[in-house]
Amino acid sequence: MGRSTPWIHRWSRLIIVAIALIGVIENIYLTSIKLLGGTAVCPTSGCEEVLNSPYSMVLGLPLTLFGLFAYTTVLLLAVVPLVFDPTTQKARRQAVETQTGFLLFLVTTTMVCFSSYLMFVLFFRIQAICPYCIASALFCVSLFVLTLIGQNWEDLGQLGLSGLGVAMITAIVALGLYNSVGDINTANAFSDSGGNTGLAITTTSGPAEIALALHLTQSGVKEYGAYWCSHCYDQKQLFGKEAFAIINYKVIVVKLSPFSNAGYLKKVEYWLRLPV
Repeated sequence: MGRSTPWIHRWSRLIIVAIALIGVIENIYLTSIKLLGGTAVCPTSGCEEVLNSPYSMVLGLPLTLFGLFAYTTVLLLAVVPLVFDPTTQKARRQAVETQTGFLLFLVTTTMVCFSSYLMFVLFFRIQAICPYCIASALFCVSLFVLTLIGQNWEDLGQLGLSGLGVAMITAIVALGLYNSVGDINTANAFSDSGGNTGLAITTTSGPAEIALALHLTQSGVKEYGAYWCSHCYDQKQLFGKEAFAIINYKVIVVKLSPFSNAGYLKKVEYWLRLPV
């Protein structure tokens, strides 16, 4: 009489599918917020701070779009073996489980390593509490653990070496992608009176923006902001390069946290002061 299959081996794929599906839904929601605008439903201001930070974009695309791709990949890999009947196609199902299991291990290892780096960024660079980010990190850890204990592995040594290699590559890629966040492109970047450099204003002003800037300046209106403020940068982008050059812009001087880089700190609200 053969050994009975451990319950975790029988149910791990379904649990992985459920968690990955939640991850897909979460990232679809956050991606739509990022691309279409709006404010995420969130009990803290941290979600908005994260979504408006330079770390929310990778290669010109929302980071959540890559998260969506990762969760979708995990979902598909977990579902494939479930297509085969466990009774009439047992051998085929086991073979597919073994093949997709290794791929799941590689993908979830990548996810948990990248997510660990993002947690460092969240707590020590952005210094915010983002429930969506923390939930996603927990999802990644859960998927990795379930993949690891959800099937029998023939060669744990080879598995460990593969995981170590993927972890090293992920770390190098993460550091490479985000190293430029603090190294602002100074060719077209905005500089304040203190010599601090912020993100470049890339939009071109239209007649309406220029007319509005002229009207505000002639009326004595001032804009207050900081080079590290993402919301202030959004305002600059709305005006465009030509119109913003007309604006009477005043710098808010705030001492930076030692954990924050030059590209981003905490959210600060800009405001306009009307003449008395």
